Amino acid sequence: MEIPLKSLPGGRAAASGSCSLCTHTNASACWREVVQEQWCLWVSVQDCSMSVPVSSVSAHSNCRTSVSRNMMTQSDLDLKETALKEDLKFYFMNPCEKYRARRQIPWKLALQILKILMVTTQLVFFGLSNQLVVSFKEENTVAFKHLFLKGYSGTDEDDYSCSIYTQQDAYDSIFYVINQYRHLKNISLGTLGYEHEESGLKICKQQYKRGTMLPSNDTLNIDVSTETECILLKPKELTGKKAELKLNSSFFNLEFYRLIQVEISFQLKGIALQTIHARELPDCYAFQNTITFNNRAHSGKIKVYFDSDTEIQECKDWHIFNSVLQKNTQYILVFDGFVILSCLASLILCTRSIVLAWRLQKRFVNFFLEKHKRHVCYADRLEFLNGWYVLVIISDVMTIIGSILKMEIKAKNLTSYDVCSILLGTSTLFVWVGVIRYLGYFQTYNVLILTMQASLPKVLRFCCCAGMIYLGYTFCGWIVLGPYHEKFEDLNTVAECLFSLVNGDDMFATFAQIQQKSSLVWMFSRLYLYSFISLFIYMILSLFIALITDSYDTIKKYQQSGFPATDLHEFLKDHSGAGYRKDRTSFPLICCCRRQQSDDNLILIN
Repeated sequence: MEIPLKSLPGGRAAASGSCSLCTHTNASACWREVVQEQWCLWVSVQDCSMSVPVSSVSAHSNCRTSVSRNMMTQSDLDLKETALKEDLKFYFMNPCEKYRARRQIPWKLALQILKILMVTTQLVFFGLSNQLVVSFKEENTVAFKHLFLKGYSGTDEDDYSCSIYTQQDAYDSIFYVINQYRHLKNISLGTLGYEHEESGLKICKQQYKRGTMLPSNDTLNIDVSTETECILLKPKELTGKKAELKLNSSFFNLEFYRLIQVEISFQLKGIALQTIHARELPDCYAFQNTITFNNRAHSGKIKVYFDSDTEIQECKDWHIFNSVLQKNTQYILVFDGFVILSCLASLILCTRSIVLAWRLQKRFVNFFLEKHKRHVCYADRLEFLNGWYVLVIISDVMTIIGSILKMEIKAKNLTSYDVCSILLGTSTLFVWVGVIRYLGYFQTYNVLILTMQASLPKVLRFCCCAGMIYLGYTFCGWIVLGPYHEKFEDLNTVAECLFSLVNGDDMFATFAQIQQKSSLVWMFSRLYLYSFISLFIYMILSLFIALITDSYDTIKKYQQSGFPATDLHEFLKDHSGAGYRKDRTSFPLICCCRRQQSDDNLILIN
């Protein structure tokens, strides 16, 4: 059937005779070719066929080239979109789904499980070793107090060890320390000794330069400038006649109305042999002990403080004739080496995943901009930032550093127990918190994570407002109730006391311990405490719980009706990914727990 040329959009009748647009001599063949060309141009690009005259061969050729290019561009865009959707769908799968989709073995999951066991075992070993160190320090501190403090009852009175009230007790306490230090090797039960012969007992007294004081006449004449005098008693001098001369010198004539404090310091050495029973090499310790007789208040009560700083040092020359200890140390060092290797492998895999996720995000952002001519929102970009991988990387770095320190400590090359404890303890905390990531792939366990994510911004804003009120109460209680209540003497204690009241602890004792010396302050304390407890427990704490409950209800509602769709969700909604779930006949034992199909599209878990 022939199609009239005039019936085509934008078509025009051809002149009778030969056609200028073809080389056919037959007029009917030329006519059919012209009709087909016109129809192709109209179907492909109407604007091109409308604007390009048929009689123009060059314009017609350009139009066909543009149509072909547009068709190729559209085809490439479709292929790019399909590949991008498949990569995105695969990225947001859990390890078991990735195995079923592409037979990709979940190495990171297996490595994290292995790392949890190894890091926890390492922490337990280090904790048991550190427990011996802590107990040795504490027991020696208690022994020093009984050795050098005269009349020590075994329990500290407050933040100080004991107190004295007469001048004779002050002299007796000072000379008691000197006498005990002199006979230390004969009376001590521990493995203690002097640091070296040149060191000794250093006694310093700090006092006002000069002055007179007559309390009966309310007269005071004193120079507030202070002076400090010191004397050194070496172990050799304490056994000879020179010791008696020094002890009877004018240095020990104390003028208590000018005296501020007397400080006695000495250093002792010790060796911890109890580690041998735990099949560990012993440690050498240096104890820097300081006894302070504090008379700053001049209230008739001198507070005696005892402070002992313990430093673990390398044993310079040690020989242990038992191969069991050295072999046990070597086994632990080898185990620590395996922990470092596992954490290093985990660090590399998680870093690689973050880099691949960043590249995938860049592909999605560029494609979305190319197709829809607009940028992806910030929330969709954050979907590609896996916070769990960042947590694992931080944990791995801390574990590697802590393990290296632990190996040096085990080999007796370092003594940084505190730094190593902080690194290993924090890394183990992060490792166990990271387990929540794998529980989050299941809808039942995922509620906790989603509730925390949803409520965190509101909770932080609420805490900022409540913190202002809390600080106000803290400063008010410190300045008003500080002189009348021991729990309000300093800001740190006030903050701790108020936090205990918020949790309902120690309420009656806080009310009862306020001194009733001032009726005005007593009445104010009642108003202060009742208002704080009522405001924080019945209002602020209830609102705090309500914020979390509201977020929980919102998450439960979303799980039933669906989460709000973002650009990323809409982009993946039409992609079923059926090719990923064709073969489910064989998979590892770890993937035996399969989620229901309805759970997969609830939310993108990062």
